[in-house]
Amino acid sequence: MNKTENALLNKEQFGDDFLWGVSTAAFQIEGAHDADGKGASIWDVFTSQKGKIKNGHHAISACDFYNYYKNDIELIRELNIPNFRFSISWTRIMPTGVHPVNQSGVDYYNKIIDFLLECNIEPWVTIYHWDLPHALEVKGGWTNRESVSWFSAYTEVCAQHFGDKVKNWMVINEPSVFTGAGYFLGIHAPGKKGLTNYLKAMHHVTLSTAAGAKILRNKVPGANIGTTFSCTHIEPETEKKKDVEAAKRVDTLLNRTFIEPILGLGYPKKDLAVLKKLKKYILEDDLNNMAFDFDFIGLQCYTREVVKSSLLTPYIGAELVSAEKRNVIATEMGWEVYPPALYHTIKRFNEYKNIKKIIITENGAAFPDVVKNGKVYDIRRTQYIRDHLEQLLKAKQDGYNVDGYFVWSLTDNFEWAEGYNARFGLIHIDFETQKRTIKQSGLWFRDFLAQTN
Repeated sequence: MNKTENALLNKEQFGDDFLWGVSTAAFQIEGAHDADGKGASIWDVFTSQKGKIKNGHHAISACDFYNYYKNDIELIRELNIPNFRFSISWTRIMPTGVHPVNQSGVDYYNKIIDFLLECNIEPWVTIYHWDLPHALEVKGGWTNRESVSWFSAYTEVCAQHFGDKVKNWMVINEPSVFTGAGYFLGIHAPGKKGLTNYLKAMHHVTLSTAAGAKILRNKVPGANIGTTFSCTHIEPETEKKKDVEAAKRVDTLLNRTFIEPILGLGYPKKDLAVLKKLKKYILEDDLNNMAFDFDFIGLQCYTREVVKSSLLTPYIGAELVSAEKRNVIATEMGWEVYPPALYHTIKRFNEYKNIKKIIITENGAAFPDVVKNGKVYDIRRTQYIRDHLEQLLKAKQDGYNVDGYFVWSLTDNFEWAEGYNARFGLIHIDFETQKRTIKQSGLWFRDFLAQTN
């Protein structure tokens, strides 16, 4: 990367009001799995089961953000990052998922929020990032319609205890991923499988998203309320009709099924027939109660997927053609490095007229980083971020609505079923010693954010 290339991309081009940040999630960074009264989440239980996580990894310690939070927030400040997205662990606040409230958990998050504000870093809170209390999963978890009430009560507690200091809220993180992987495929917590589990969870999570947002609107005056969706640019393998139609079905499942109901458009049943099976779970008034006028929508985009028709795949009649099979450059997760996917995603979601504001709330890449002579030269991640920012800038310059960019993630962390094998951080973690080393990508982002005219 030469100076000329660096000069092509400047923070000022994005505008003074553009939001820059970094994202994390409680279960992936905090560790301290049973400290100060914390209850067990579905991920605590799932990671304790043999064969669920690569190399038998667990998150008992993770990055120990629970104890290192001041150190890590000081690193955020050192990197010139003005906004920090983190999630609340439901079982730190409510160990069994319902009342009573654990004051130690409340105190912990208040300490984080206070220190962020002291460092002039704006807190962005995600209420739910996948760590459902195990005690509620025993009762059916998201497949139980009562989950809407459980989540509403939890959201009220968050609003009550943090609403005086936190302005920016995200209700639920990537519902398509945790319902699909956790309640249909069984590869994520809680490890359930089958269409019935998936459809129930999908509908209850959608209702909970709107219910939580309404509580925040009512309880937190002036709150900036959003929610986040995993988005993937989908392309057919060929222009044959069967592949084009297969790609449309996959696009409907991954990109439309969760956002359209909250925009008041209902489920996209016309383009994905299996969604008609939701009818038996939809009660009177549900369609009205799924919609909410969000202040912003968070889009989380990492790659594109190429799709071909597959009659053997139930419900969707399609399969993904892997990056490996296509012989394209990929990350440690096996995801194709394809920066234009971000541009296409922004353009696509601008077609929804009732989205007020779009923020890219996650984008990043996992590579096998190593520390050499005290430094991490993660050139591919730096290039990945730069290339995606160029696509984002192109979208802005073409007149599309996009108002922020959050890197995933601050530090290397526990990457769900991948364990500690997939490193996404701007900061390297030695998981044995908890030593932090800012990577080259972090230093590049620091210098980029320091730019002024």
